[in-house]
Amino acid sequence: MIETTPGMLILTAVIPMVAAFLVMISGRRPNLREAWSVVGAVLTFASVVNLAPRVLAGEVLSYTYAEILPGVGVTLKLDGLGLIFAGTSSFLWILAAFYCVGYMRGLEEHAQTRFYVCYAAAVGAAMGAAFAGNLFTLYLFYEIVSVVTYPLVMHHQDAEGYEGGRKYLIYLFFTSKAFLLTGMALVYLTAGTLDFGSGIMDGIFPAGTGKVLVVSSFLLFLFGFAKSGVMPFHNWLPSAMVAPTPVSALLHAVVVVKVGVFSTARVMLSVYGVNLLHSTGLGLFTAYFVSFTILCASVIALTKTNLKARLAYSTVSQLSYILLGVALLTPTGVTGGIVHITNHAFSKITLFFCAGAIFVVSGKSDIREMGGLGYRMPWTMGAFALASLSMIGVPPVSGFVSKWYLALGTMEIHNGILLTVLLVSSLLNAGYFVPVVIKAFYGVPLPEDQGKTGSLEKTPLARFMVVPLTVTAIFSVLFGLYPDLFFKLISVLDVGFFTGLTQATAGL
Repeated sequence: MIETTPGMLILTAVIPMVAAFLVMISGRRPNLREAWSVVGAVLTFASVVNLAPRVLAGEVLSYTYAEILPGVGVTLKLDGLGLIFAGTSSFLWILAAFYCVGYMRGLEEHAQTRFYVCYAAAVGAAMGAAFAGNLFTLYLFYEIVSVVTYPLVMHHQDAEGYEGGRKYLIYLFFTSKAFLLTGMALVYLTAGTLDFGSGIMDGIFPAGTGKVLVVSSFLLFLFGFAKSGVMPFHNWLPSAMVAPTPVSALLHAVVVVKVGVFSTARVMLSVYGVNLLHSTGLGLFTAYFVSFTILCASVIALTKTNLKARLAYSTVSQLSYILLGVALLTPTGVTGGIVHITNHAFSKITLFFCAGAIFVVSGKSDIREMGGLGYRMPWTMGAFALASLSMIGVPPVSGFVSKWYLALGTMEIHNGILLTVLLVSSLLNAGYFVPVVIKAFYGVPLPEDQGKTGSLEKTPLARFMVVPLTVTAIFSVLFGLYPDLFFKLISVLDVGFFTGLTQATAGL
């Protein structure tokens, strides 16, 4: 681990916060306000990219800004896992910044300044979580994400918005206070520190720690990080769909849920470690437990006709793929889980961008009303089709890479049940995504839409939405064709654990 300069790591979290302040004071000048969002996004991503070469070289950058107790302080640390999360979130913020212009202006949404301020602050908090060097720092930024995204969930300030916001706070704050704080206390009392381990094999628990304490503390973290959407603490996520679609994209692809699964994966690998999770059986338990979420949420998604609701339950299911992969505790399984953080982010933000664009230009949100829409919005529905293929796991789109490695991981531990879960869930994915595409291109338009043939994507505001969603769809394909960068970042987490991974699967 390399001690670095104070400003090098904190800068990436500070830039979005500065952008939020500049947005706030520019509220009366919409063009300048939105420009600050774009500038902040670009600079945040640039600061992450600037650190990438050192991480790829195997360095783990770290700096402690304040120490409250021995082993408890505000510490930032950057490794391959953090870089994947930070890079994904900051890059997607650039595209979301442009998309928000078309969406928010297209619907003439109120409180746009507050919206952009909270959006930037949420990304800043996510950067802090990505760079967290211990449990205390991770918890601190995890909670900040909850606070600054609450105004986004209840943005419309109507009965639905307040109800969604109330449920959002109850689920996330109750679990974090009741479970995470208790889990952190147990870890500190046992290990004498909250700092993450230097590798992913041994964790931080001393040898001889009782199994009851390990299991109970682990369960507190599994349920405490409710942003990961694991059932039964998932219901906040569909309820938050009352928010504007860019917020849904932020919640489901970029920041909120990714903070949840990232935090859970970080604790599994850097606090407990592969060896302890294996010896206690917690890895296999977690894999079976999240498998229920994968299948159940997919079945519920089949029943939803509102497009955003269907995407919401799809997110609940897809997030558990990440936890399943890490829980397999094999090189290929862990790789499949971690790489799905990025693959799911790009594909799911594409889907939500498409849902938002459809609603803004056509006013439609019910799948049954989208017959023939593909010919009036070819770029949007084409991007939707590509992102759907990624969610299903069809090559060469990026979701296939995730599921390929997850399947290899289940075969490494010779577990036919978990392999069956992956196969069945992929069929369910097809069951709720393919009909949307078929309806758009082959369905019969509503009577009031018949005879209308003009494009709905040619207005300037529509292009602000169509271009970003097209770019994210293209990246979903590129990451499927060229996943090597992510493999390198994952391998530097623990060179010994991932030795030979790329060579062994070079035929992908």
